[in-house]
Amino acid sequence: MNPTAILSLGLPGEAFIEFAAAIANFVVVVMLYRAFLPNDAMNTRARAHARRRRELRAQLLSPTRSGGRTKSVVAVRGLLERLKLTRSEEGRKAAELLARAGWRTPDALTVFLGMRLAMPVGMGILVFLWVPAMFHGLPPVVHGLSALAGVTAGAFGPSVFVRNAITTRGQKIQKGLPDALDLFVICAEAGLSLEAALTRVAREIGPNSPELGDELGLTAIELGFLPNRKDALGNLAKRVDTPSVRGLVNTLAQTEKYGTPLAQALRVLAGEFRNMRMMKAEEKAARLPAILTVPMIIFILPPLFVILLGPAIIQVLAALPK
Repeated sequence: MNPTAILSLGLPGEAFIEFAAAIANFVVVVMLYRAFLPNDAMNTRARAHARRRRELRAQLLSPTRSGGRTKSVVAVRGLLERLKLTRSEEGRKAAELLARAGWRTPDALTVFLGMRLAMPVGMGILVFLWVPAMFHGLPPVVHGLSALAGVTAGAFGPSVFVRNAITTRGQKIQKGLPDALDLFVICAEAGLSLEAALTRVAREIGPNSPELGDELGLTAIELGFLPNRKDALGNLAKRVDTPSVRGLVNTLAQTEKYGTPLAQALRVLAGEFRNMRMMKAEEKAARLPAILTVPMIIFILPPLFVILLGPAIIQVLAALPK
């Protein structure tokens, strides 16, 4: 309430001054009380860490709510459970592939297995009906071969799509790994434990590399509730099957087993990763002349010959007797 509003209530000047002084005293008392409160930074950091753990664990254990599932997904899941595909060895391998691609929800496994069942039949029927409509007069053998090609494409299409997603995700993680290791070195030198360092690095690297931040955050959660810490690191190597991540996992496992300095080992590993990235860039630059040879022959040399020899050919043709 502003002073003009208070004065409009009919309060005299002395009452207004006393009212303002009371408010000022109350504000000063509250500020002094908060200033002299014990500042427990460790407790605040522990609460923030626990809150972040609950968020990531909720993403890991219950990434989707059952209420958001469509009726078609529920129906496909019931069919897969009757066929016992989700509990088979093929279902386990499919779940590992989907986890490496970043799709860890139960609905993702249901959709993937359902597509593997439906796409061969659907593609076969679609191609069998589409080829006669587009190309008339073909023999029945060609129709049968086209339907067989459609069935084959439908059978291998989902697996090829998932493997391409795994490759793309691995490249993104590989790109952000050296920066994450630098942050890891800083956290290790600051005295953070392995779990706290992973959580902090996952939080910092998340905006630039969401895939790497997701994997590091899940590893930090697994380090907290798995009985064996080596299993959590091994799960990271399974989810991201790249040489760089395997090297990081081996380094972390050795520091846990033998007690070697974590910051020094990670600093050496970060230097190796940066040298490896520089070597790959130099390799691409060295391949560039060989790659540009064919485009240069096709697109550059013919216009060059026309420009250099064109005037001479025109003069020779003009000098010929008619």
